[in-house]
Amino acid sequence: MDLALLRTFVTVHRAGSFTRAAALLGLSQPAVTSQIRTLERQLGRPLFLRQARGVTPTTIGDELAHKAAPHLDALVEIAERGLDDDSSVRTLHLAGPPEFTAERALPALTELAGDDGQGFALRASFGNAEETLEGLSAGHHDLAISTVRPRGALLTATALCDEEHVLVAAPRWSEEIGTDAVRGKGSAALENLPVVEVHESLPFVSRYWGSVFDTRPAASGTVVVPDLRAVLACTVAGAGLAVLPRYLCTAALERGEVVALHDPAVPPLRTYFLVVRTGTLAMPHVARAHEWLQHAASDWG
Repeated sequence: MDLALLRTFVTVHRAGSFTRAAALLGLSQPAVTSQIRTLERQLGRPLFLRQARGVTPTTIGDELAHKAAPHLDALVEIAERGLDDDSSVRTLHLAGPPEFTAERALPALTELAGDDGQGFALRASFGNAEETLEGLSAGHHDLAISTVRPRGALLTATALCDEEHVLVAAPRWSEEIGTDAVRGKGSAALENLPVVEVHESLPFVSRYWGSVFDTRPAASGTVVVPDLRAVLACTVAGAGLAVLPRYLCTAALERGEVVALHDPAVPPLRTYFLVVRTGTLAMPHVARAHEWLQHAASDWG
């Protein structure tokens, strides 16, 4: 079987469309379509179901991708490193949410970066879970951190850690509503407080309200900024209440810049996953980073 056909097939499978696969491969869309049809004729089975927006793999397509993708990735690894250059430093391409990746993952991984014969060069990119997993599937990243566990056999996820969410505000807001108001009145005590969030849909506040108060927030976002570190800065400045990961606001809590407005018996948690393309943990630099992050996570509390 022609390896070029398999490479095109795996790229289409990961990209979910002939158009995106053609861009990744540097080929025209008709060329990609022709190669997939050739492979389907050789196998005597359809590999994809054509749809209005992209393609969906058949059962046979999923099975072939699961078997072929790790071996093709390994061949690319050999080609990129070179047969005679065992000392070359590999580059690890990491992707994940900006705040967690910047505050947690990158400081841990920089200890491994470098030209010491065992380390690697490090490149990072930020994005939401959908963007990150799509980029990983397409081969743009080697390792991804995601708050969503991917489905299917092409990606393998390992639970990394849980983060606790905390309802915080500047001290003046706590003084205004009273220290025990939330305990007594629940979410009703917070209805008149402005809200700082990362998106108009209030993802963090809504998740907290649903988990702790079994209701939806009545307020809308007063300040909306697409980065949790900016949310924290605005909250410290007194812009309103916010729901933040504890790791991000612990120092501000200890300094008294913000206070916890509520201490539920069971705080809301969100799980982070380490995700790789199935089979790529056979690559030493990916495996080492994967193991190192798991070790680091055991100290994150």
